[in-house]
Amino acid sequence: MTHDITTILILFGVGLVAGTINVIAGGGSMITLPVLILLGLPPNVANGTNRVVILVQNTGATWSFHRLGLVSVPWLRLALAPALVGVAFGTWAAVHVGDLAFQRILALVLVLAAGWIFWHPTDSVADAKTFPPEGTEPLLLRLIFCGVGFYGVGFYGGFIQAGLGFITLAVTSSYGLDLIRSNAVKVSLVLMFTPLALAIFAYNGRVDWATGFLLAAGTFVGALVGVRLQVLKGQGWVRGVLTVVVVAFTVRLLIGG
Repeated sequence: MTHDITTILILFGVGLVAGTINVIAGGGSMITLPVLILLGLPPNVANGTNRVVILVQNTGATWSFHRLGLVSVPWLRLALAPALVGVAFGTWAAVHVGDLAFQRILALVLVLAAGWIFWHPTDSVADAKTFPPEGTEPLLLRLIFCGVGFYGVGFYGGFIQAGLGFITLAVTSSYGLDLIRSNAVKVSLVLMFTPLALAIFAYNGRVDWATGFLLAAGTFVGALVGVRLQVLKGQGWVRGVLTVVVVAFTVRLLIGG
């Protein structure tokens, strides 16, 4: 891909918007992936290149959430191991199979995941620090359910990533974590497992590094903006944006699928 001034400005601007939206409500890859393809990258290369964007974007978001004291380390300890296993299998599937089959069901996944968040709200900030996960089931069963959920998060993240935020938020918010701290866990977890996915894509020649870093520059700035907007505006703002994003992405998938 050639990188003239117009392309550079487009990549940075798209990254800025996608980074902001991704931190607030998830789904930033549903913006960056189509843009990369429209600019001429093959779909598999766009999928791999997008991991550069995700890595840089979530570095900025995690740093901001950490500074604000919103990252739950116990939740990350619970999530990391099963997510890494899922990422390894999901990325392998992406490299060898592709993402066409997933596009037909992604709209349904987004709606169900967002609906789960709305049906299981946790508005109290105090609830956000609750660990182990809340619920009526025995503790061991809750931990197993969470582990399985985070394996699914990792597999989906490795395969296509787009819309991963909704799935992650469905797992965390359903067990007592409010949306803001759920987002903090989401971006921190993605930061930790994306290097593995990126390495697998790169090994298979599916990464355009120059394009990835240009787009990533915008998403890094957007992620910083998104954290501030989310914290300042509160959870009502997050749910409002989430609704708009789900509708937009669902329509986009139905038209493009």
